[in-house]
Formats: sequence, structure tokens, C-alpha cells
Amino acid sequence: MRRILSVALVLVVFALGMAVGDGRINIDPRKRSVVANELSNSPDYNSVNEVYKALRDNYDGKLTDSQVIDGLKHGLADSTNDPYTTYLNPKEAKEFEGQLNNSFSGIGAQLGQDKDKNLEVIAAIDGLPADKAGIKAKDIITSINGQTTSGMSVDEAVGKIRGPKGTKVKLDIIRDRSQQIPFVITRDDIKIPSVKTKIINGNIGYLQISTFSDDTIKLVNEAATDFKNKGVKAVIVDVRSNPGGYLDAAVSASDLWLNQGQTILQEKRGGEVVKTYSAQDGGIFNGLPTVVLIDGGSASASEILAGALRDNNSAYLIGEKSYGKGVVQEVINFGNGSQLKVTIASWFRPNGQNINKKGIKPDKVIKISEEDAKADKDTQLQAAQDYLQTKITQ
Repeated sequence: MRRILSVALVLVVFALGMAVGDGRINIDPRKRSVVANELSNSPDYNSVNEVYKALRDNYDGKLTDSQVIDGLKHGLADSTNDPYTTYLNPKEAKEFEGQLNNSFSGIGAQLGQDKDKNLEVIAAIDGLPADKAGIKAKDIITSINGQTTSGMSVDEAVGKIRGPKGTKVKLDIIRDRSQQIPFVITRDDIKIPSVKTKIINGNIGYLQISTFSDDTIKLVNEAATDFKNKGVKAVIVDVRSNPGGYLDAAVSASDLWLNQGQTILQEKRGGEVVKTYSAQDGGIFNGLPTVVLIDGGSASASEILAGALRDNNSAYLIGEKSYGKGVVQEVINFGNGSQLKVTIASWFRPNGQNINKKGIKPDKVIKISEEDAKADKDTQLQAAQDYLQTKITQ
């Protein structure tokens, strides 16, 4: 079983999500009964059998028992009306596991749903096919290869958009609720490094975390040591367009700034705290002026890091309001290779807030205009540098 912290199953690349977890479930099973659903131990399946027989006797097309059973399992998960609770058949689960290793073929974007259930681009990952083609955050996908997305689930869209390297997919996009733009994008192998670093102006360490994956802890710690050896005086943590990932990676990254015992997050189920994550020791960045850059594509694990540092007065937030995913999923594996990704708890910032569907508002709101984007001018990053330089010279 795995603890998941990322945007739906879809974090990515229009393949089957890079939603991931820390591999450990610590919720006491007895506490789960506190919020028990009103489901019987022996539901009445007579009405289901009626539909099955009607379908069997009347459907004009090919249909197998395995398709029907698969559909029933998907339907059970869909009945929750929770976009983060999803059943994966063995094929989907295998593809999902491939995403956990950051190795897949797709177009390099993050996909979700807006409040009207439209298929929405959360972010196009820097340097990958979607980004190169000009796909932008908040773009609404209205059709895929000529098929309307009206009523289409995220999983369905993912399956239609992903495909082998070198093949093409046609997306019709509505931008800013007005512009209609067609895109033809060539799929490619996607390998996303989770951490990139550089030193700005000789004294500011820049740490970009694109996802919280299995190599993030190692890479972030290496960057921290490197920054210390090079005498950096301040740090920029860029989690813009970072849809989340491993919980333990977000917690360990937060450790680098916090004092032992400071709260990073709490998980609650039915209003009851079931687990508190706290800093284990004083980190290498403790006391260094820090800015965390966030935007509408910063979700889940990214929001945990931003919230933990902000609420513990260890960082200043610049950018735009984050995505707002404050729930936790668990992946349950079945014997035939299928999986259920199910919402099991909500997480709360150290200040006691749950950010689900609300996001985190930065201390300084700065939007990158179309003109700045076209000119490759990163006004948010520049604002972070300006803020930190004033702190360094004080």
C-alpha cells in the first residue's frame, strides 16, 4: 500500500499519473470505523443483475465478461464522486507503476478537472512536447483526435492522449474561455529529473523540484551540501508546476529548514488526527532566507512543503495561489495486478488549515503576463531574487 500526494491520477504527462506515496500506511484500522460509510456487508445485487441481463440480451456489439466486471469495478470507484478515488485494471496499474519510475511516453503535461468538470491542463512541463507546442496552464481540452471530451473522465482522456514515442495526438484547446486553438503534438519518451539546481548571483541557491519522486531526497540533500560548500546566503525553492509525489520526500525536504519537533503536517480522518509529521532535526538551510515559488500547478506535496515552511516562518511565498489538494490517497494492490487508489484522509497545514479546493495564497502575488512569457521573462523568479538580496544585505 502507498500513501499518495499528487494531483489525481493524472499528474502527468497525460499518461497515467505520477501520483505516488511513501509506501507506508500508519492509520489505525480501528479509527477508520469512526467515519464508517453507510454501506452494508451484504449489498443487494439484484438490480445490478437486472442491468447485466438487460445488457447481455439487448446490446448490439461485442462484450466480454471481463469487460463487464472491469466496468463494475471502475463504477464502484466512480460512485464516490471523488476525482482522486480510482480503480485501475492490471493494464492501467502497470502503466501507473511505470509513471512512478519517471519513465513513460507521452507529451509532458499535467491534467486535471476544473470546477465545471472540464478537462484542464494544470501545467505543461518545461521542455517537453506539450510545452514546446505551446500548451499552457488552464487550457481546456475540448477534443482528443476529434473526439469530444464532454463527459469524458480524466482516465479516459489520459488513455487517449498517451501513446508510443513518435506518434501524434491532436488536441483542440480553448484558452481564456475564448480562443479556440488546435494542437498536433508528437509524443516522446518522458524522463523528468526531479531536481535541478544552480547558483544565482554567486550567493543564492536555486532549487527546482519538478516532482517529489524516489530520487528527490537524495538530490535535495546533495544540493544542500553543495550550496553550503559554496557559501550560499539564501535559497529559492521553485515548486511551480510541481503536482506532488512521495509524502516522505516532501517531509524530508521540509526538514532541511525546520527545527526538530516543528510540525510539517497533520492527517485527519473524520476530524480526528491520525498522524502528525514533525521535523526530525535542524536542517542545513535552517535560518537561511528562503523564498518558495508557487503557482496554480503547485499541488499536494508541493503545498505541504510551502505550507510547512511558511507556517514555521522559514520561507516567504511568491507567485500565484496553489492548486489546492488537501487529501491523501492509499493504493491498494489486488492479486490480479489491479489497484484501487482511494482517498483515506485529509491533511492540514501546521496552522491548522486544510487547503483542499482553496490552495495557498502567496505572501506576494505576482503573475507572469503573456508578454513576459513570450519574452521569456520570469518576473516571479526576479521578485524572489530581489527579495532575498534585501535580506542578504541587511
